[in-house]
Amino acid sequence: MSSAVRAVPDPGLVVAARQGDRRALDEVVAASLPLVYNIVGRALRGHADVDDVVQETLVRVIRHLPTLNDPTAYRSWLVAISIRQVRDWEQRRRAAHNRDAGLDAVDNVPDPASDFAGLTILRLGLTDQRREVAEATRWLDPDDQELLSLWWLEETGELTRTEVAEAASLSPGHAAVRIHRIKEQIQGARGVVRALHARPGCPDLHTLTAEWDGRPSPLWRKRLARHVRDCAFCGRLGAAFLPIDRLLAGMSLLPLPPGLSAHIPHPAVPPAAPPAVGPPSTAVDLAVHTRRGLMLSLAATVVAAAVITAVVVLRPADPGAAPQAAPSWAGAPPAAPTVVASPTRAPSPSVRPSLPKAPVVPAVSSARKGVGVWNFAGVSQALANSKAGWYYTWGTQHPGVSTPRGATFVPMIRSAENVNAADLARARAAGPYLLGFNEPDLPEQANMTVDQALDLWPQLMATGNKLSSPAVAWGGADPEGWLDRFMAGAEARGHRVDFIALHWYGADFTTAAAVNQLRQYLQAVYQRYKKPIWLTEFALIRYDGGRQIFPGQEQQAAFLTAATTMLGQLPYVQRYAWFGLSASDKDKSGLFSDGTSATAIGRAFQAAR
Repeated sequence: MSSAVRAVPDPGLVVAARQGDRRALDEVVAASLPLVYNIVGRALRGHADVDDVVQETLVRVIRHLPTLNDPTAYRSWLVAISIRQVRDWEQRRRAAHNRDAGLDAVDNVPDPASDFAGLTILRLGLTDQRREVAEATRWLDPDDQELLSLWWLEETGELTRTEVAEAASLSPGHAAVRIHRIKEQIQGARGVVRALHARPGCPDLHTLTAEWDGRPSPLWRKRLARHVRDCAFCGRLGAAFLPIDRLLAGMSLLPLPPGLSAHIPHPAVPPAAPPAVGPPSTAVDLAVHTRRGLMLSLAATVVAAAVITAVVVLRPADPGAAPQAAPSWAGAPPAAPTVVASPTRAPSPSVRPSLPKAPVVPAVSSARKGVGVWNFAGVSQALANSKAGWYYTWGTQHPGVSTPRGATFVPMIRSAENVNAADLARARAAGPYLLGFNEPDLPEQANMTVDQALDLWPQLMATGNKLSSPAVAWGGADPEGWLDRFMAGAEARGHRVDFIALHWYGADFTTAAAVNQLRQYLQAVYQRYKKPIWLTEFALIRYDGGRQIFPGQEQQAAFLTAATTMLGQLPYVQRYAWFGLSASDKDKSGLFSDGTSATAIGRAFQAAR
């Protein structure tokens, strides 16, 4: 169970709030807000009115707290009020829709900055099958969203089945039937999500989606799920799905948006009362008194992150070639049209903080910093000017690339086809390190099963080089994930793995948030395997509808500076490599546009240690 559950106030605090303790009431509200936000946000699918409904819910809680007879039942009571407010909102929405049906009203449009599935993926750093489950919830029937919000919290350990049934006004048996139906819908949608993201994609699926507008819907879920079920190509993709309950168990509540949490009164500091209002004398007066402050604080703009459905970065299939973008239909479906939020909700440009700029300092040589390299004009000079201490090319050779003085080349056995006498001999000669298979969990990269990798592993061990694990695209710390199963199999077979190779791409372009997510990922992987780590690819790149989206140069440079500083504080991170050396219109995270012209990111890399 997450810490958010423990934050729900204990009965003693609830009693104190009922008796007129202003500070206790502030703590009750602050502790209740995360649970209310998660229930309302998921039930409304990230609609622009989420913050309004959260506000109305907490106002109702404050107003009616004196009528709560059993303080030990506070959480169940809170959940029931949240669902009641969701239903009230739905009734108002339907009434408005019926009234304005002839006026081309926009009905139930999710806020693109608050899409709850996207925020769940982004703010909890979900990867692999957990990410797919979150995406699959977009495809559910609208009438199931309310129960989905409760069942999700049951699976993550926040609510009990009894609380779910009571809040939904269902008998336990009826709740079980409804939840079983939701799980079946999600399971079918998981297959759809995976098939739409597969690269290379299914040509028949491409034809089927030619007239689809890119918006998940129950109708298209049924059509696409039928294709996935009957298609040999798409059907194979869902063969290794883990149970949903195992994937969601212990998952945290979605953190509050910064703009909302910043206005929660701190428990240790009693908020100042408005000058014209005297101190409350009763619990009822307290509810009215506090409501004024709550209305003001919760009316603040909620700043939410952009929607991310996946973080998939295409690497070069040929080590000597630059990465190529997949066809627009080969990955995710076309992005839904952008919905512009109301001007009253948009933050004023005048108050947007300026992005921190990477400091301009002299270039520094460092044995631990590296870079991924492919051929381009001036590559050898750029590599020397970067001051990288090591580099790799996704292969066992570096044709056209001269190794600078003081730097080293690290070979890689990229995939099964590279497990041959010639490549293994070159890897042995280039030693002392050898990078294992490149993203075996992705079809467009090494595309290997765990058993296939384990069967070939003794040939890599025979080189005598210090050997990295295969570098998975994501989910390195996930139980039963690709890397977890490989490491367990290696231990069972007595195979040697000297260090862990990881890739990480950040979809949140906020420097502090991205660095924190990277740190948490590295810590989780280290805690699981207790081996040194090489971070062999990382950058800020967002994948959206078949497109790679990059932050601005200064933003990427600020992240590189902060991230490499953080990496230097983790003793188990031995080396890192930026993706990548070449900078072009396509490779916007690159360091050099030619042999001597460093980008802002390149200058930050030169200064990194």
